[in-house]
This record gives sequence, structure tokens and C-alpha cells, in this order.
Amino acid sequence: MSQGYVNFLLTNRIPRHVLTRFMGWFSKIEFAPVRSLSIALWKLFCAVDMSDSKETRFASLHEAFIRQLKDGARPIDPEPATLTSPCDAIVGAFGRVERGMALQVKGMPYPVADLFGSTDEAAAFEGGWYVTLRLTAGMYHRFHAPHDVVAEQLRYISGDTWNVNPPTLARIERLFCRNERAPITVRMKTTGERMVLVPVAAVLVASIRLPWLDESFSIRRGGARTEPLDHAFAKGEEMGWFEHGSTIVVFAPSAWAPVAGLETGRTIRLGEPLLRRL
Repeated sequence: MSQGYVNFLLTNRIPRHVLTRFMGWFSKIEFAPVRSLSIALWKLFCAVDMSDSKETRFASLHEAFIRQLKDGARPIDPEPATLTSPCDAIVGAFGRVERGMALQVKGMPYPVADLFGSTDEAAAFEGGWYVTLRLTAGMYHRFHAPHDVVAEQLRYISGDTWNVNPPTLARIERLFCRNERAPITVRMKTTGERMVLVPVAAVLVASIRLPWLDESFSIRRGGARTEPLDHAFAKGEEMGWFEHGSTIVVFAPSAWAPVAGLETGRTIRLGEPLLRRL
């Protein structure tokens, strides 16, 4: 039995929703022995680097998950002709949207319309580019604006909590279209072009936070919906966070293309160039 298949079984053939709710409760426990042991185990098994964290002590495992960075820890590429990575991540599949399809991994296409929850909005990105960014459990969990943008729309789509790691992506068709997600449509201030950022929740996560929209609750509150927005972000400004690791799929118009050297499996950091205007 391969290691990948064992990983798939351990992280998916479980009561995913129950485990996710339990983890949400457990991670917020502030009782010192529980907090200390859980943070120590997390650091041990998830390759956590806390050297760039603004704080060094945390009230709970949850606070450590959603830690902030020291000022200047992630320089943001200032070039107007670049879209920067919105987060620390491992680059997954990327390429052009063709016949309305994108890839989660090689040989596993999915309809962009299903991911967005809208055929019309997906059609606008035909011939455009997508990049999948996977945040591991030990990475910095916050995501930021890839350009000077105005958020114009949020669509919340409830769903499952499949793991988004490579063994699962290779086995579960249309996984991103099954999981809880929140497509955010943004307009670039300089050109008027639209992008879509799709935060996808996963097992042990299933909580996407946009504090500028609601300071107290995850976007799950209020149920499935589409709502107009009008909120401006400067390039590199924080937009939200996951309560654990997960994925963001970035969609950009055809006038932009991946920067030279972008490769599947490469680790990229918040603020580094991701796409460049042609």
C-alpha cells in the first residue's frame, strides 16, 4: 500500500465534518497544558517556522495557526505589471482556462463554472490563467491582495471538507467544486480588469475569515449567498485568513501570464511575483 494512499485514507475516510468541528473547538482551548502540548505537536509534525511571527507566545493553538507576521517579513513586489502571490503556498496546477475547464492535477479537470457557482462569470475567464496555491498546515495562514483592487462580490458556497493535499487531489474528481468555498471577485484599480480569488476550505479548516466583512464570524454565517461589495485593498494588504491550511485558486484575464520560473511544487511566498502583464 503506497504512502499516498495511506495518507488519503487517514485524512478522508473519517467523519470529516465531525473532526473539523472538533478541531475548531479543540484548537481554541487556552488551558496551558493542552495549549503547550498541541502547539508542540503541531510544530513537530507540520514543519512550522515561527521565526517571522510577530508574536512569540499564544493563548491557544488557534492563535498560533492564524499568527501575524513581523513588519517587513514579506516584501511586496511593487511593480504595477505584476500580480503577487496572495499567500505563502506550494504551487499546484496552473495554466490557461480552456473550454471552461481548469486542472486540479494533471488529468483531473473541473468546470470553472462549478467552482465559481456561475456560468456567466466563468465565461469571462475563457483563455485566461489560473494558479492553484496550496497552504500547508504549518504555513502562514493569512492571504492578501495581489494588486491594488476593489472587492466587488462575494459568493459563499457551502460544501464538503475533503483534504486538499496531492494524494486526495489525484483521487477525488472536481474536489474544489465539492468543498466549501468563497469566490471573491475583485477589480484592479489601474486597469479595471477583474480577477477572482477562490479560497477553498478543507478538513480541519472549513472556516474562512474576512474580518473587514464581519469582525466576529466566519462567512458561513448567513448561509449560501451572493452579495455585492465595495471594499478597496492596497497591494499586499491583508484580506483574510484560514483557520488552518487550505487552498486559494487565482484566476486572471488573458492579458496576464505566469512569471518565468513558476513551477508545480515550488514554494512561493506572499508578495512574490505570480503573474505578469503580457
